[in-house]
Amino acid sequence: MDSFTQEVIQDSLNAISEEMFAAMARAAMSSVIYEVLDFGVAVTDAEGNLASVGAGIPGFVGMLAPAVQAVLGRHPRPSIAPGDIFIANDPYEGGVSHANDVVLAMPVFSGDRLIAWTANKGHWVDIGGMTPGSMSPNATELFQEGLILPPLKLFEAGSPVEAVFSIIRANSRLPDQALGDLWAGVAALRVGERRLRELCGKYGRNTLVDAIGAYMDYGETMALSGLAALPRGEFRGTDRLDNGREIRALIRIRRSEMTIDLRENPDQDDGPVNGTRDATLVGARAVFKSITLPGPWANAGCFRPLKVLTRPGSIFHALRPAAVGLYYENKMRSKDLILKTLAPHMPERIPAGHFAAICATVIRSRTPGGEDKTFVEPQVGGWGAGHDRDGDSAQFSISHGDTFNCPVEVNESRNGIRVRRYALNSAPSGAGEFRGGKGVELHYEMLSDRGSLTAGYTRCTVPPWGLAGGGDGSKNRVEIDRRGHTRETGAGFDNAPLRRGDVVRIVTGNGGGYGNPARRSRQQVLEDLRNGYVSVEEAVTAYRLSPREAAAAAGS
Repeated sequence: MDSFTQEVIQDSLNAISEEMFAAMARAAMSSVIYEVLDFGVAVTDAEGNLASVGAGIPGFVGMLAPAVQAVLGRHPRPSIAPGDIFIANDPYEGGVSHANDVVLAMPVFSGDRLIAWTANKGHWVDIGGMTPGSMSPNATELFQEGLILPPLKLFEAGSPVEAVFSIIRANSRLPDQALGDLWAGVAALRVGERRLRELCGKYGRNTLVDAIGAYMDYGETMALSGLAALPRGEFRGTDRLDNGREIRALIRIRRSEMTIDLRENPDQDDGPVNGTRDATLVGARAVFKSITLPGPWANAGCFRPLKVLTRPGSIFHALRPAAVGLYYENKMRSKDLILKTLAPHMPERIPAGHFAAICATVIRSRTPGGEDKTFVEPQVGGWGAGHDRDGDSAQFSISHGDTFNCPVEVNESRNGIRVRRYALNSAPSGAGEFRGGKGVELHYEMLSDRGSLTAGYTRCTVPPWGLAGGGDGSKNRVEIDRRGHTRETGAGFDNAPLRRGDVVRIVTGNGGGYGNPARRSRQQVLEDLRNGYVSVEEAVTAYRLSPREAAAAAGS
């Protein structure tokens, strides 16, 4: 095969993934999917190896390969037929992170030969369990977190398996929304399957299959090239969880391999802040790609030089039936730990620590007529400064990729709340030659007579880390103002009751700083004061301006 044909086929696979992504976003019923874009799509080869990716959450996209492999492990090839669609959300059977993240996968045939799979995974707002939104910070076992589906057939030869649809409907507090998002995923799979069959008809199935394999080899070659540019050696790093437990990483970089060793870490948690082996692996792969092969495309070959070691029964490799509802905060801890370990040795590639949390917030309200309105929203926050720039403000964490915050207008019209405030966090950022970016302060006022809040944040005790002499950032928190009379503050709430007039106050952290603050230019500090990025107190204590000069600049 000539290189031009191979490149055209790969670009076609990428375009197919993008079309699948657009189809799912446009058809979904939940704002967390159609506005926030809390989902991912991919095409794999016949064995479930990642061939191309669409936009979306990198952790979702990366887990679609083990999800397809889990389907293949449970269903022998002869039992898989054209028109079949599989569904799964079991965190311990490959490719699923927690019960809310539901995988759909469809085989693609050319004649009688299985040549590829289309797959997607989206966050369903409610899949049952002990609390609305299915992500209780007080869960102690998987069974409290909602309906669990091992890889099974949702469609058989193109016909719906009605029993599965009935089970889903019976277990969700928002059945119409769940099934609406399901059908959006099905539509996306079928778009991808149709386009792959067209591509196969244009180039021939052997050429298509060979091109996919060849491009995976190319991905490996490019990853090895990127790896060769990194500093070699053995690097150790530590951090602390909010409960005080220490976490550790040992990273070895060789000419043709990087090993990330996370085995020396605490036992799995009694609560839901655990990660499965697949969740930790995909997080490590995302960091690996960002430092070796930054760019918009990825396939299985890109990760062949990476080895990730975990200990079964630890927080980064939890075993059934540990609760994993807040796995996303665990995945943030492992990724941030890897970055913190490597940052001092490659500051031109890795900035200081960011707010490093998903800060997923589930708010439920009920109208006088009894209608439920439940929404889940991840939050934006402050990023750490780099070696040559200030940190970005109000951006999603490293786990979220191409996602968006839900517009105020959509939240207010659909979800039973009013947005009272949406502003940058006024707390001090990490001071430095380059300062950390700003998180946000977001206030939701309840408009219904009763509702509830569920949230579980991390980085609420241990702030984002500074780099090369820069200061630490600020911490995340969530609060409830009880009609202006009392305030409850914490890292999380489990189905906490809300009444009309109560305000949920979300504050996300500011990023860490880079370099000695004394080296920041006076002109930059004055500009920060005028723009409200730095307070008078910060300008005086961290950046050594005189009180009079700082006050004058702030008032100008």
